[in-house]
Amino acid sequence: MKKVQFILLSLVTAILVSCGTTSTVPITGRKHRLSVSDEYVLSLSTQQYQQYLKQSKISTNAQNTALVKRVGQRLANAVETYLKTNGFANEVKNFKWEFNLVADNQANAFCMPGGKIVVYEGILPITRDEASLAIVLGHEIAHAVAKHSAEQMTKSQNSSTLVQLGGGVLSALGVDQTTTQVAASVASQGLSLLNLKYSRDNESEADYMGLIFAAMAGYDPNVAITFWQRMAAQSQGQQPTWLSSHPSDAKRVSDIQKHLPEALLYYKKQK
Repeated sequence: MKKVQFILLSLVTAILVSCGTTSTVPITGRKHRLSVSDEYVLSLSTQQYQQYLKQSKISTNAQNTALVKRVGQRLANAVETYLKTNGFANEVKNFKWEFNLVADNQANAFCMPGGKIVVYEGILPITRDEASLAIVLGHEIAHAVAKHSAEQMTKSQNSSTLVQLGGGVLSALGVDQTTTQVAASVASQGLSLLNLKYSRDNESEADYMGLIFAAMAGYDPNVAITFWQRMAAQSQGQQPTWLSSHPSDAKRVSDIQKHLPEALLYYKKQK
């Protein structure tokens, strides 16, 4: 029985490993294997982003809208310059940047794959200034650059495949059926792309990368400390770290303090 289980596990592992390609995250150099294509994720992102905008109320505040677009594009330009000069030029084609401000009182923002960005009006009283807004947008852009959506979709797909194949079904599946199953799993996960939750490791990586991106764009990364402290003051009663997909406020600030010396090197180059 153990031998059968070992063979089953080996075959499942082989299928999962054979699906996808290895991708390197810019800035951090972390490698992860993705079994969903850029084309699939970007197509899905574009569709759901457009649908979201149709269902949302776009802000009528011209000044704040211009601010979001200006800061966002400045960051996008810096990110693309970095990618082109550091061996990631082929990734630039994946980004068609859009920056929209929506009339929503939530203190939130998000960036979907391909650089589809939404900022909620409710976060602007907390950012207070252009540099702090750059910290927010840098974090969200980092999720897209690091392909965190594709990473989470891959993990979900792999878990689903393991469950489905682990029950002795493997022997009844051919290659074509497996491919169909994987595709169905990805499609199912993709339907909830707007609500996709990143892991705490992804969130911490986005904090680090976003800090660097803001500095690259000429924004003082020191403001990240006071900004996240203001955010923490708005989120009293949050769940413990182990119950949340986000790092605790204290850990987030501590990590940013550790990364500031590196970020300041990028910032000084822009001055």
